[in-house]
Amino acid sequence: MIGDKLLITDYHRKSAALIYEELAEVLIKSKAPVVVTVAGESGCGKSETAAVLAELCTGKGYRALILQQDDYFVYPPQTNHKKRLEDISRVGPQEVKLDLIEHNIEDIKKSNKKVVSKPLVIFDQDRITEETVSIEDVNVVIVEGTYTTTLKNVDLKVFINRDFRQTKKARLERSRDASTDFLEKVLLIEHDIISAHKKLADIIIPPPVNEHNH
Repeated sequence: MIGDKLLITDYHRKSAALIYEELAEVLIKSKAPVVVTVAGESGCGKSETAAVLAELCTGKGYRALILQQDDYFVYPPQTNHKKRLEDISRVGPQEVKLDLIEHNIEDIKKSNKKVVSKPLVIFDQDRITEETVSIEDVNVVIVEGTYTTTLKNVDLKVFINRDFRQTKKARLERSRDASTDFLEKVLLIEHDIISAHKKLADIIIPPPVNEHNH
């Protein structure tokens, strides 16, 4: 997504290093591109951890591609927010084209194409366009987003175990959301959905040791 802001910390670096330890073993055994999902609640550090993981892969001679769930929303961010205001029951996986992510993963895994077309959100313009991404020589596909643990054709599923109360400071620092009562209601709905996905994960990343619920 164009317009996203990453604030990478030691927590994200340590999390990515833990993931890479497991990923390295899968990469040795696999001939096809390896797909890793990085999931968790809003503000937990999915994007940052994915970015560091991609850097680690590159440093080891692998080519990594990141797919962001935020690009696959049915509506662009501001429009999606307005629709939530009209009907808060819209909040959930149905807001995302998870089937299209699955389709892109399948195309990459088959490795019989040189490029794939995918949506691209331009945050500041509140619009969704399309981009063509080269998948030649891709070894690792990192798919990050709140609901990505539910994706099927995946080799390694990661869940960052921080809830929306713990991540409030991180969310405000990224300036993605204003802190409002409505947002807290949205995050609570998401929490109830996403926390149930933890049991599907292969790797669970704990929160920082100095982070507590408020």
